Amino acid sequence: MHSPLDKQEGGSHYNMAIQPIEYIAANNLDYFQANIVKYISRHKSKNGAEDVRKAIHYCELLLHYQYNDDLR
Repeated sequence: MHSPLDKQEGGSHYNMAIQPIEYIAANNLDYFQANIVKYISRHKSKNGAEDVRKAIHYCELLLHYQYNDDLR
């Protein structure tokens, strides 16, 4: 039996010791945290500064929804 982690739909796996999805699942991260990990993990090999901005955006969303704290 093959693990879903052995399969890739489009693109390719990032060259990392652990795939972001494995880290996310192992640490039971929520949606905001998962997206932060995903985007910051791939920025050097995929979309550069755009992915860093996406990670920052998810940090801002996390502050807003989980802490009722909007950036000043």
